[in-house]
Amino acid sequence: MPKQSKRTPAREGAAWLADVFRNETIGGAGLLAAAMLALLLSNVTDSGFYFELRDSKIGPEFLNLNLSLGTWASDALLAVFFFTAGIELKHELVHGSLKEKRKAAVPVAAAIGGMIVPAAIYAVINFGQDSVSGWGIPMATDIAFALAILAVVGRKLPIELRAFLLTLAVVDDLGAIIVIAIFYSQKFMLIPVFGAVILLITFYLLQKQKITGWYIYVPLAIAIWYLVHESGIHATVAGVAMGLLMNMNKEKGQEYSAGDKALHAIHPFSAAIAVPLFAFFASGVNFSSFDLAAITESKLSLGIILGLLVGKPLGVFLFAFLTAKFSKAQLSKEVSWWDIAAIGSLAGVGFTVSLLITELAFVGNAQQSSLGVLAVLIGSFLSAVLASVLLLLRKRIYLGKLNV
Repeated sequence: MPKQSKRTPAREGAAWLADVFRNETIGGAGLLAAAMLALLLSNVTDSGFYFELRDSKIGPEFLNLNLSLGTWASDALLAVFFFTAGIELKHELVHGSLKEKRKAAVPVAAAIGGMIVPAAIYAVINFGQDSVSGWGIPMATDIAFALAILAVVGRKLPIELRAFLLTLAVVDDLGAIIVIAIFYSQKFMLIPVFGAVILLITFYLLQKQKITGWYIYVPLAIAIWYLVHESGIHATVAGVAMGLLMNMNKEKGQEYSAGDKALHAIHPFSAAIAVPLFAFFASGVNFSSFDLAAITESKLSLGIILGLLVGKPLGVFLFAFLTAKFSKAQLSKEVSWWDIAAIGSLAGVGFTVSLLITELAFVGNAQQSSLGVLAVLIGSFLSAVLASVLLLLRKRIYLGKLNV
């Protein structure tokens, strides 16, 4: 029998804290707290401290890694988030709701609609403007926030709604990373891409051979991340690529797959450190440089807010309904179309990935970037409020049915 590690109070405390941050509600709260702290620090009298901290550089120059803390957060820490998102998507493909095409078709179509319609709304509003480059901003759905809101206000609602939202969100994340890789990457370099592909194949073969050991995979993951970063493709692509290559099949006598174990181990770091730190460095906006008219009259901010608040629920509902209507795909009998309308509004909480695309879309234009961040925060907040109201109304209806 393998020797068991001694359970000390410190180990037990660390395990308890890790379990806390695996809860979507706590993770969403941490994300919100980090964003609020950033807004506070960037608007106090000595707001220069926040921006100096965000822009201060660290890292080896000879490796082209002398980056600002804000860049480290978006390129490195967010890659960890996308790694967990990639594992969740792989789990859904192998064992979850994406395994059966008929069940998966409706939420997948909803995710596609939830990307196309908001992007179209933004592009139409900003047509002919240099701000049109931000069309990808309202496409995203924040998994942590969306699941946290559903967990808080969606109790007593059908469990199928969570599966629908999770499927929608992970497909949405995959779509976002494809958009980032194709449209928001710069200075494409072939040799680092070739090296990254070779190492990704190695990563896959090691998984195939059931080879384990963090001391193998951590250096390999860092090397893959570095090569993708050097290639000009946004470094978060490395995270989702490795997540999708994780082995999700359980070995004989084992309760969990390698992918499940990796997700269980890394998710607390992603939820408690990686994503909140990114939110902290990405959410800082000094309000003194804007007035209400600048926000309400800006086509950039209008496109983002309407894309998230109107485009997301419209795209999610319309594409889901048409798919169920004109194909063999079916919506779960436990869920109504009113529920899907509420989930569509919840999908408008873009936040994390929307902030990332804002950063990439307006490189070198601080005014547009700040306005984009503010619009993402406003659009996500309004979507969260609307979704909460709709979910609470649906909850009352379901409770009414249960009490009859």
